[in-house]
Amino acid sequence: MRTQHRIATGMAIVLMLVAAACGDDGDDGTVTESGQRPEETTAPADDDGGGTFPVTVSADNGEVTIESRPEAIVSISPTGTEMLFAIGAGDQVVAVDEYSYYPEEAPVTDLSGFQPNVEAIASYEPDLVVLSTDPGDVADGLERIGIPAIHLDSAEDLDDTYRQLELLGVATGNVGSAAEVVSQMQTEIDEIVATIPDDLAERTYFHELDSQLYSVSSDTFIGRVYALLGLRSIGDEAPDDAGNYPQLSEEFVLDADPDFIFLADAQCCDQSPETVAARPGWDTLTAVEEGRVIVVDEDAASRWGPRIVDFLREVADEVLATADAG
Repeated sequence: MRTQHRIATGMAIVLMLVAAACGDDGDDGTVTESGQRPEETTAPADDDGGGTFPVTVSADNGEVTIESRPEAIVSISPTGTEMLFAIGAGDQVVAVDEYSYYPEEAPVTDLSGFQPNVEAIASYEPDLVVLSTDPGDVADGLERIGIPAIHLDSAEDLDDTYRQLELLGVATGNVGSAAEVVSQMQTEIDEIVATIPDDLAERTYFHELDSQLYSVSSDTFIGRVYALLGLRSIGDEAPDDAGNYPQLSEEFVLDADPDFIFLADAQCCDQSPETVAARPGWDTLTAVEEGRVIVVDEDAASRWGPRIVDFLREVADEVLATADAG
């Protein structure tokens, strides 16, 4: 079942990213996983770290008022689920969508994360719902039957991640622990970045979303994470960036000859350093010849929650290993 989830998740993420790319209005050539940033919370932090109620927060669906500390939260967002458990709200979560399989104790159900349904969600009698996509005005539908719903789009950058964690802390009565999570993330990220010598910067990478060679540019959330380590996506030079999620040709990748290849499609699509090396001509790539085709956790790489620190550390270790080998 877990494998099926991973396969479905991986393909769904690619489709979501491509759909997002196709939906770019082209104003500035930038499309990210998110459409908007969540606004600042309007509720004051409480000195005891538990929050005060009623409280009003400003999310991507507008201002949402929560009358009392939620005790039955439904999360229709894998990243939202990870954030809720990270800030200590896990015991308040009664149901999560079919792809929210991290952490293990998350109460996974068959609730759809891509086509959320008001009636199905309401059957769990939640007093708060967290969404990361809302294609059918689900948040409004829940509000009409008296269930507050917070819609948080995908993050554009780490500042968005921190804001969402803090917002959920206010909304769930876990203000203090949310602040601790943010502080810990910032400290760990600073420490990881500090390990990278300046002379290892400006290396290039190909982040493979699937075997159809969809990738990312440096202007996506994950691209900005790579950039913290001085890495630059070869997708930045793609003739058609498709809203920052270009589909590259094999010839483009071979000509770019990236220093690293990061496979974010190993779990979903059975890709590996061996399958990459077996592609026609790919065995001549520097990354292949020097053993720098790296399998990354595709969930951690596609979610903007606390586990992005683990992803950054994993990539930094690979970059440093390159220096050691040299």
